[in-house]
Amino acid sequence: MKFTCSQQTMTKALNTVSKAVSNRTTLPVLKGILLEAGADGKLIMSASDLEISIRKEIDAVVSEEGSTVVGSKLFGDIIRKLPSGDITVETLENNTVSIMTGSSEFTVVSFSVDDFPKIGEKEDSDRELIFDRNIFRDMVRKTSFAASIDESKGVLVGILTEISKDSVSMVALDGFRLSLARENMISAEENRFIISAKIMNEISKIISEDEGEDDLVISMGEKKAVFTMGTTEVMLRLMEGEFIRYREIIPKDNDINVIIGKEVLLESIERASLLAREGKNNLIKMTIKGDLMTITSRSEEGNVREEIAMEKTGSDLEIGFNSKYVIDVLKAIDDEEISMKFRTGTSPCLVTPVEGDSYEYLILPVRIPTM
Repeated sequence: MKFTCSQQTMTKALNTVSKAVSNRTTLPVLKGILLEAGADGKLIMSASDLEISIRKEIDAVVSEEGSTVVGSKLFGDIIRKLPSGDITVETLENNTVSIMTGSSEFTVVSFSVDDFPKIGEKEDSDRELIFDRNIFRDMVRKTSFAASIDESKGVLVGILTEISKDSVSMVALDGFRLSLARENMISAEENRFIISAKIMNEISKIISEDEGEDDLVISMGEKKAVFTMGTTEVMLRLMEGEFIRYREIIPKDNDINVIIGKEVLLESIERASLLAREGKNNLIKMTIKGDLMTITSRSEEGNVREEIAMEKTGSDLEIGFNSKYVIDVLKAIDDEEISMKFRTGTSPCLVTPVEGDSYEYLILPVRIPTM
């Protein structure tokens, strides 16, 4: 195998493909990237950790067809450190690969192509979904933080995507908070699937780094899905299991409604959380009375009290929260004002837009200790 490609093109492709390289495996070949040079002047880079596989096709001048597997970290570090210009990569004897520029030459050890996982085996699928890439990325940002990070929680480490004839929703929850993002989208058929939030975030990063404007095409199989963006292809396993019936969790009878500025509330809670971190449960207390929301927090090192103007309908209320959970929600929202709906001091808070239904966030309260 021998090919020549620009340093910048290879660097961008490596940054994408390396997201699927396993760092925790005992199999050395899974720490590698497969390079395949074809007669059509294309170089395909592939990586897999057996959960997610990524293939990226780039232009190259191919002098000799062939393939090899190189260590992702060392090969990637070398390519990134080389100056801009053309790089020639060639397989040598004794399982080695030469990397050459006009003034530099490296020789690195390679792995057997036969040991690399076969990641090109796709399932037959007649279900194809087309997503606007920016909408997909934004919905993942608005939901992924609420997925559980505890692998023992099964499908709760994933994001549920539900597609109806005229809308798409993404939902994540971890037992302490729930996030739901909803967008209008026309689809020929209904569908639902669960994908690990970690993998969804990786796909979102790939979209952010990709300079193309192609839509995101999702081909659905029974157990796998393939996400395609231009010349980048991501294959992943769908999570199996029944997602929680989240609609039954979202309260419909909250009779206290607060409309408040999102940014001023976020800044106030971030300041209060400086003391909340020193106590237990990152606890902050919201006192909702009249047209003011008072936020307080105290620890052995001090206390804080802040007042924010608001509009309220319903009775007064005192309620406590883990400040981190509230901050995560507020950072995911772009609106200037939000609606916060309450029922009692021990019932969940529902955060929604002042108008519309593009998102719903549910935050469980924390019991306020006697002070």
